[in-house]
Amino acid sequence: MLRQLRIRFGTGLFAAQGRVLALLIALALSALLLLPADGPLPAVRLAQFDAYQRWLPRQPERALVYIIDIDDASLKEFGQWPWPRDRLAQLIDALAAQQPLAIGLDVLMPESDQTSPEQLAARLPDGPLRQQLQALPVHDEVLAAAMRRAPVVLGAAGLKYVTSATSDSLRVWPVRGPDPATLPLQRFPQVLASLPLLQGAARGQGLLNFEQENGIVRRVPMLSMVHDTLVPSLALELLRVALKERRHGYGANPAGMQSVSTGPLQLPTEPDASVWVHFSAPVAQRYVSAQQILHGKVAPDAFRDTIVIVAMTGLGLSDYKTNARGDYLPGVDTHAQLIESFIDGSWLQRPRWMAVAEGCSALCASLLLIWAAPLLRLRAAALLAGALGAATLGTGAALFARAGWLYDAASVLCVLAAVSLSLLASMLVAAVQQRQRSERELQLARESAARTAGELNAARRIQMASLPQPGTAFPGEQRFSLDALLEPAREVGGDLYDFFMLDQDRVFFLIGDVSGKGLPASLFMVVAKALSKSIALRGEAGMAAIMYAANQELLRENPEMLFVTSVAGILDASDGSIVLCNAGHDAPRRVLTDGRIERLQSADGPPLCVLEDFDYPVQRYQLAPGECLCLTTDGITEAMNLAGDLYGNARLDQLLAALAAGAAPLSPTAIVQAVRDDVRVHVGAAEASDDLTLLVLRWDGAALISGAYPPTGVTLGSDPPGLTPALPWG
Repeated sequence: MLRQLRIRFGTGLFAAQGRVLALLIALALSALLLLPADGPLPAVRLAQFDAYQRWLPRQPERALVYIIDIDDASLKEFGQWPWPRDRLAQLIDALAAQQPLAIGLDVLMPESDQTSPEQLAARLPDGPLRQQLQALPVHDEVLAAAMRRAPVVLGAAGLKYVTSATSDSLRVWPVRGPDPATLPLQRFPQVLASLPLLQGAARGQGLLNFEQENGIVRRVPMLSMVHDTLVPSLALELLRVALKERRHGYGANPAGMQSVSTGPLQLPTEPDASVWVHFSAPVAQRYVSAQQILHGKVAPDAFRDTIVIVAMTGLGLSDYKTNARGDYLPGVDTHAQLIESFIDGSWLQRPRWMAVAEGCSALCASLLLIWAAPLLRLRAAALLAGALGAATLGTGAALFARAGWLYDAASVLCVLAAVSLSLLASMLVAAVQQRQRSERELQLARESAARTAGELNAARRIQMASLPQPGTAFPGEQRFSLDALLEPAREVGGDLYDFFMLDQDRVFFLIGDVSGKGLPASLFMVVAKALSKSIALRGEAGMAAIMYAANQELLRENPEMLFVTSVAGILDASDGSIVLCNAGHDAPRRVLTDGRIERLQSADGPPLCVLEDFDYPVQRYQLAPGECLCLTTDGITEAMNLAGDLYGNARLDQLLAALAAGAAPLSPTAIVQAVRDDVRVHVGAAEASDDLTLLVLRWDGAALISGAYPPTGVTLGSDPPGLTPALPWG
């Protein structure tokens, strides 16, 4: 029962050329594309988005963000990090003189400057030097004062754990929007930030954090939670300060964050408030050494109306990251590129409806493939699948290039690939099943052919066994000799011959050709032979009566409407007289002892089974001792070689004449053998087209004459020497 259920289930799945199974796969996989987050195949989806970034990088319109690089050259000249904060204040003052829109500090200063004068004085004993140091400005205050004079934004780092330098609070500007408690935001219980003095002097603070996905930077959260406070990213806070806005805003629904806004700038986000960074190729001009700024080696308005970020890239000081393009750059480069893409309006987005569009496109393409592929040849179906795949890739690339939309073509391709493999597997299964059916049918056909061949062989043996054997038919007979040959063109044939004694002197002989070929003709041949012999042996009736009765009997036993051409005759061995009836058959030949060939009278009656009441005329002949009567079917004269040439009557006559002209007396066996060999030479490698049948009868006289035969005998109308005249026609 279970086996039958499995067979029915498998047959149902592969029904309609595999369309059912392919449809189930398409529906299931298309539904999986609707899953939130990064879908059922995140690695494939993200790899596809990275490929878009490599193929179609963002093209910056103009330099909007610069990175002030505390590089190896700056460290070599001004000393190792951390620098005294009064030098950092000098750097900020030099940048502020350029009138940038905002200055970001990708530098964490959670502790006081240990190189500040008061810190040095605290480690000295009382004395003039200590007093002089205590009278000098405090470096942190100098830096704070410089920060108050410039639009500075401090960076901070959210942490998952507590250290001696972390805190659970941060001074930030307000963010307006719904209650963030239920939103799926990135959350940090602690934050590592700069001194409260510096926080108070800054125009804003933003988090430096961004998550790496398998070691690759693709997205940056715009808003995160530090304890119970919403904190913007450094990039978003720099934009707020540059736009001189006082607060941020955001939109959300129960599914998560929808967008964040700063003044007129509104950015669509993922539910976790992250945005996809549209990376450009590395731009060396984005980096300016701090050494050049401190020495005043840049143009006075080089940074006017731009955003600058001070960061460390010196050896051992910077954390380099791999971005979606595969570029290995300092982490601050991600913030700079994010700001540039916002200002240029070329940011990336993945709308909420994109997953629905991907699922629908995957399903529609799969349905087209499911409908069309089984109707096409394998190569055409493969071309269709390839065209759908190329269209999917082209759609993804076009949406990315034109609108910055992230269309997951890779997952759609996976669905199409699964459907294609399913259809291909179904086609292969169907092909295997068809082959198995063909093999079973071929095996059955072979078995049937073997049975048929065996039956035909048996029929051939039976048919050939029903023919009399010339060598044993007339033991001790010296008045005449006879030989015959029948070679069927197929396993069984429709030709026939027969001969037997009617009494002590008369021998009946018969040759015939049944219309048609194969088994029906062979069966009718056996019937015709048996009926003819039965009629001939019934009584003392003459040749005409025998032929008439045979025609009547065969007509009654002829459901296939076959007919028989035949020559039947009776030889009186006591005097050499012959009576013949020719029913539509080739005229016999008389081979004279002097080498001449005489064609007897042609057929003067239709074949048997053509006319019901027809009295066949009787032909009468007289043989001289040593003369032969040769009866053939058309299988000899119409034997054909590969070129289509017939053996013909002329060639047969020439052969018989050559045989008769020989020195030795001509025997029927020699004639039969010679004719068979000559026909085989003519036919060559060609297939036999008809049965080959030959009967040769020679009269040797009433008593055996020693020595040569007497002169050639005569036909009707002449009196051969020492013989009774032939009877008239009748």
